[in-house]
Amino acid sequence: MRRALCVGIDLYSFDALDGCVSDAERLAATLSRNQDDSPNFDLRELIAPIGGKSDVVTRSVLRAALDELLKHPADVALFSFSGHGSENDLGGYLVTQDATKYDEGVAMADVITMANQSKAAEVVILLDCCHSGHLGNAPQVDNTKALLREGVSILTASRGEQVSVETGGGGLFTSLVVDALEGGAADVLGDVTAPSIYAYVEAALGAWDQRPLFKSHVSKLVPIRKCYPAVELSILRKLPTLFPLPAEDFPLSPEFEASCDKKEEAKIAVLCKLQALNRVHLVVPVGAAHMYDAAMQSKACRLTASGRYYWRLANSRRI
Repeated sequence: MRRALCVGIDLYSFDALDGCVSDAERLAATLSRNQDDSPNFDLRELIAPIGGKSDVVTRSVLRAALDELLKHPADVALFSFSGHGSENDLGGYLVTQDATKYDEGVAMADVITMANQSKAAEVVILLDCCHSGHLGNAPQVDNTKALLREGVSILTASRGEQVSVETGGGGLFTSLVVDALEGGAADVLGDVTAPSIYAYVEAALGAWDQRPLFKSHVSKLVPIRKCYPAVELSILRKLPTLFPLPAEDFPLSPEFEASCDKKEEAKIAVLCKLQALNRVHLVVPVGAAHMYDAAMQSKACRLTASGRYYWRLANSRRI
């Protein structure tokens, strides 16, 4: 029960865009399957390309699609929008194809009201449009407070007063979001979550660039997409066996190294697991530069702070 609606509008009667449709299509393709090709979101695309019809994404069509996305129960409901955004004294708007002066499209305040009232357990909203930072703000003039019910997360391309940058034929924000979903923001377990996407996007933009915003009210982190784990889960689950206590060092000896005359097969297999954990910075050698040196010099290895975190997950059978 994971639904997603990806909207992209290039065709406007005024100031047509180039890249919003491709943004929506690329994001939809990425969200539809996990990295191992298992199903992820059940996708619906709503796009208006140049050369297409001018009434594909009108105000009423977008509101109806949002209503259909959000009114039914679901584990996760995700909405993304790439197109024009506008603002006035009452807040921001997702500009639709039938926009007119003083009636630009769907108010961002209405979008957040629908999200807050949604029967979906988790709602994630991604906006790549100018002034997208208004989403979640109360509709009063100059109000910057976000009003979100538990389970709602918002990632926007820019602050309320900023425009969104395009690069390489698409939105810079969406390009970074897709890179994050494809593994750039995955943790050791392979999970990509809304906060990790924001951290990835925010770190890629400098102090003089558009500043993305992340607004969230959640009690748990739900993966938006699953990528391949950085180390086999079977090895992570062995952490409490390898390290009975997370703060104790694991003693090594030449018998652990396959190139040593004194090698022991069982110990070689253990060192292979430790080296896999070392490659993802969960284990480090003690008193030596490399795991090989630690074994040959009869030194030890220990868990890093991240290693102790995953040890706790494994010890409580949460992996």
